[in-house]
Amino acid sequence: MILEKTEGQTTVEAAYLIPVLFLLLLLLCQPMILLYNQMIMSNAASEGCRLLATKAATGAYSNDKYEGYIKRRLASIPPVDIFHAHVGAKTWEINMNGDENAATVSVRIVNRVKPLPILGWGAELAGMCDGNGYLTQTVEVSMPTQPAWVWNNSEGGPAEWTTQWG
Repeated sequence: MILEKTEGQTTVEAAYLIPVLFLLLLLLCQPMILLYNQMIMSNAASEGCRLLATKAATGAYSNDKYEGYIKRRLASIPPVDIFHAHVGAKTWEINMNGDENAATVSVRIVNRVKPLPILGWGAELAGMCDGNGYLTQTVEVSMPTQPAWVWNNSEGGPAEWTTQWG
């Protein structure tokens, strides 16, 4: 009768399996980070559009107030390079277009992310990174300031309505 020695087999299998599991976990982290950023940025852009839809052309508030409102929403994203990299003096690129007199308003937000090591190498080889090795995430949200029936009304838009009431 021959006895097989298998007492160390589990240790050898674990030595191969544990690094593979950590690698898979690392590969799943980057898409989760990018998805989280995408959700926060989309929500901030939508909130910014709702705020811009009420912006008066001659109002007392400057664009800095509206940009600050959007940046407070973006503060949910941690200031860590794998979530949001502080590149240069301006960390977020926020472009806002429109006010209450426009048919539509839009907000565009650009974020730069330092990819995790293994995916970063692949992203650089694929040409997905900029010159500094950062991935760029862009969100653009556009929405109407008024429902379509308001602008299609034969009496004109909201600005013309107020002159009729006087």
